[in-house]
Amino acid sequence: MPDVPEIGELIRQACAERGWGPTKLARELGIAEGRGPAGLDRQSVRRWMAGKRTPVYWLPHIVQVLELDARSIPAAESSGPTSPDVDTVVSVIELGRSDVLRRNFLAATSAYALGALNLPDPECITRRTNRAGAVRVGAGEVAAIRQMTKGLGDAAAELGGGHARHLAVRYLVQDVGPWLNGNFTEKTGRDLFAASSQLVHLAGWMAQDEGNEGLAQRYYVHAYRLAAEAGDPELAATALRGLAVQAIDLGPKFHAVALRLSERCVEEAKNLGDPRAVSYYQTTLADAAALDGDHRLAIRALTASQTAIEKMPDVPPGESWASHFSIGRWAHHSGMILARLGDLDAATEHLHQALDIHGLDRRRSRAIVLADLGQVHLRQGDLDAAMSTWTAFLDCADGIHSVKIAEAANDMTVRLDRYGHVPEAAELRQRAQPLLPEAAT
Repeated sequence: MPDVPEIGELIRQACAERGWGPTKLARELGIAEGRGPAGLDRQSVRRWMAGKRTPVYWLPHIVQVLELDARSIPAAESSGPTSPDVDTVVSVIELGRSDVLRRNFLAATSAYALGALNLPDPECITRRTNRAGAVRVGAGEVAAIRQMTKGLGDAAAELGGGHARHLAVRYLVQDVGPWLNGNFTEKTGRDLFAASSQLVHLAGWMAQDEGNEGLAQRYYVHAYRLAAEAGDPELAATALRGLAVQAIDLGPKFHAVALRLSERCVEEAKNLGDPRAVSYYQTTLADAAALDGDHRLAIRALTASQTAIEKMPDVPPGESWASHFSIGRWAHHSGMILARLGDLDAATEHLHQALDIHGLDRRRSRAIVLADLGQVHLRQGDLDAAMSTWTAFLDCADGIHSVKIAEAANDMTVRLDRYGHVPEAAELRQRAQPLLPEAAT
């Protein structure tokens, strides 16, 4: 069998046939990947052509743009952003770098979300252990990632994902990236990948809370792969939940995807012992099922979530997102599921419970509950209660940078439009103007 040319040589030959230089190829690759003509720098292309770097992430797009024979490139046969053949570390750092440069991202798609369900690379960590010449990574670096993720997450929960997301992404690229490519034992590697998964998940949540759904979806997929490769089922399930919640928010075209991701999320977490985590995932399944019209599954999952949350241990939560799922948060989610199922009285009771329980004290979370409660009051025909609740929502939402807040304010103003003759309603609509999506952009 003749020798297969190196990828750099193949790129050079194909470009020469077309009369392209590095600038032209970089432009075409940026367009093909969805970032636009300035989405890739020509220096990267020059390094590939010179054989100094291997374009792992960009290889599928190179094959497409240059019309190469994929069979002559073994790594190109099944590579892609959610395929085991693409190194997760390389891909997530490239994603972070692109985010830092504010490049454009493709819209969220069903295929990309479901692609997360592909098996991860089981040898990703073992291949990276004990690398000679790389920076040494130990428990201190892992602890640093966890502490930074907590600090940034606390700020985002209070003020919205629009605050300080660039700090999380730069920390991922500039600090965590070299550690992921560092020298560590297998045990440290698994802890490192797990901690990095939480940071990447946070970046996805922040992007989603800013309204950048395509970017958020890519972060969630990478969070899942890092968690799965670390062997952490709870973090893997939480990343799948992030994708499921996003699919729920994206509307009817994504409801079937949301249901499938929610089912897989529950399956991933079936052996977990923390009832808070079990309730967390079952609540998401109930929400997806209610939206998809499967009321029997919705009620069964909601009952399972309630049974689990009532067993919540009398111990402080751990570090994971799932372990922070509280009675208050459950009451909010279950209230909205009950509203979707048509039980408005029970929904109102649950939402009031969410507001009354100590622990739901983040301004962003409280504002969203108030907005939802106002909507339920209006559906019950109680305009006065709705306006009173929405007044509290606007008081709480001031200064929060979140697409959820903007959407809630927009929903409120649309619903109050029919009550233009009521002075209080007109006043609320006027107060909401700075929060509306148009004002945010």
